[in-house]
Amino acid sequence: MFSKELRDALAAFVAERDWAQFHTPENIAKSISIESGELLECFQWGADADPKRVKDELADVFTYCLHLADRIGVDPEQIVREKLEVTRKKISRLDFSKAAVMTWKLNDEKHGNWPVVYVLDDGRDIARGNLNNLRDIYVGESLNAAGRLRQHLETPAKQHLKNIRVIIDETLNKSACLDLESYLIKMLAGEGVNRVLNRNNGITDARYYQRDLYRMSFQNIFEQLKSEGIFTRSIPEIENSELFKLSPFKALAEDQANSVEEIVKGLLIDIARDAKSMIVIQGDPGTGKTVVAIYMIKLLVDIQTFTSLEDLDNDSRFSELFTETNKALLERLRIGLVVPQQSLRESIKKVFRKTAALDPKMVMTPFDVGEADQVFDLLLVDETHRLNQRANQSSARLNSKFSTITQELFGSNDMEKTQLDWMRAKSRHQIFLLDTAQSVRPADLPSELLSDLIADTRASGRYYQLRTQMRVLAGSDFVSYVRYILDPHPLAFPRSRQNWGEYDFRAFDNVANMRDEIFRRDAEVGLSRMVAGYAWEWKTKKDRNAFDIEIGQTRLRWNSTPTDWIASSNALEEVGSIHTVQGYDLNFVGVIIGLDLRFDVDRRRLFIDRNSYFDKKGKENNPALGRSYSDEDLLRFITQIYAVLMTRGIRGTYVYACDPGLREYLRGFIPSSASV
Repeated sequence: MFSKELRDALAAFVAERDWAQFHTPENIAKSISIESGELLECFQWGADADPKRVKDELADVFTYCLHLADRIGVDPEQIVREKLEVTRKKISRLDFSKAAVMTWKLNDEKHGNWPVVYVLDDGRDIARGNLNNLRDIYVGESLNAAGRLRQHLETPAKQHLKNIRVIIDETLNKSACLDLESYLIKMLAGEGVNRVLNRNNGITDARYYQRDLYRMSFQNIFEQLKSEGIFTRSIPEIENSELFKLSPFKALAEDQANSVEEIVKGLLIDIARDAKSMIVIQGDPGTGKTVVAIYMIKLLVDIQTFTSLEDLDNDSRFSELFTETNKALLERLRIGLVVPQQSLRESIKKVFRKTAALDPKMVMTPFDVGEADQVFDLLLVDETHRLNQRANQSSARLNSKFSTITQELFGSNDMEKTQLDWMRAKSRHQIFLLDTAQSVRPADLPSELLSDLIADTRASGRYYQLRTQMRVLAGSDFVSYVRYILDPHPLAFPRSRQNWGEYDFRAFDNVANMRDEIFRRDAEVGLSRMVAGYAWEWKTKKDRNAFDIEIGQTRLRWNSTPTDWIASSNALEEVGSIHTVQGYDLNFVGVIIGLDLRFDVDRRRLFIDRNSYFDKKGKENNPALGRSYSDEDLLRFITQIYAVLMTRGIRGTYVYACDPGLREYLRGFIPSSASV
């Protein structure tokens, strides 16, 4: 590990400077803590720290650690090996049986009086099993592990479980155990081979003393569990998966948790009073609207179906909602989640399929709702801005359905009725999640209708706004900055470039170089993709061997699948469209701005080239409503498309503009790749 030659060199270095008189064990220990803090500071604002600085700070930590080992007369390699052996013993494994728990309890008093985290599973070998045959798993924490395990043994819903693993660490306190429990639940739910049996009674992103240090130790616990077959994939693989990102077990930010709590309590009151309600949740890209919707559905279903309070922590955020009264109020409550976009809808269905008590049939299209036999008690509508007004649909069959549904719901084929009207007619309670700046087609709900919806819920006190940026590490100001750059109507005062710290925001002069960088980033952290506006014909729909996007010598193809494209095997080689990435996260995104959006250098303003915009549904007029769409209208939709694309990146956003004038314009706001 550390050679004797290195340790001798360090001792000689100290002796030459006569530092030994100052280097008491106490002072060296203090120095280790100080240098560790400086190492941690490298990662204060994100995972992409300066490698040289990290190496320098790490060297300082090692130096003081070796020096302390020398001063107290211990062999560094020996004590590390001894500690590893102790660490291996932190996870106890036993059968899920009364006899095994009783024997285990008698082995150590900590087994009945110490904060621990434990994992129960049904014994299924997921490494060799059918991935469609999910393993049932449960994670808990308790101060009295033996007592809590005996309670689980008496619970009918857990009788089929086989194994217990108890994680005991003398450094873990109650707060750290709750955090570790939450971490393991999220990771197990994101693996894709488990059906997590936990209820969703309040997983929030709580702060506590030395949280960052504790969380570093969680990775070691993860690796130990992985070695025992509890996990099969790596941490990055799980965290990059759609199951992880859309999990109902995601920890909520404070503003998200506050909104969920107030909405659910208000909903219960409305149900008790037999009163209808309408709620709006508004938020920028990355504020977690979809996560909040999924989280809320899981919470409501868990309240609706709980049979025992034996695993409910009274300190959890929503524990007070789990009452017999609330359960009775929600009995037979019919809940639906409406998702207009096909790709996002299919991804959410996968999450519901692998989550206890949730059913993928709950996830629907607007047409599914309109054709449903019954009225829903509650509809949550994600991406409400993507609901349609009366317009030419993608097929004659859907055009016919639009008319039929409207006729049946309202007694006439009223051309002014929209899918938003369907939602309100088909449910007693509605929760609309939206962002008015993410409408991308003329068929989407008109902005004035969304404004009226927001105004109505503001007036009734049922309007909520999410502000915490959960996606882009640059923070919430980044979204407004991107929209500022793409504003079709520049403000009078000059715009200025902002610095985003370690967030990698760059403009490229060569699309091939940007593609190379995306490949490099994908090799480093995964989930890095190229996306573009619809400024090229989709030739590969008819000819798989053709290329769609040709820029100089670079030839690319559009996404080969409309659903789950980001996770598909060919995604890195392809370019995604707005319809495959809206609502998704990427680690790094490379955005190609086509010739549909240009910049007039003389007039200093953005404009569109209608002939370079190939989304037929994105520019066609609406004869049904007697509406035509001008270049000014299309400019709003196209700039909003690019704003959506440019706010997908968690760690970085790269931009290449085909139009020379636009490239020059963007240099004023985005650092050039050549200068980095």
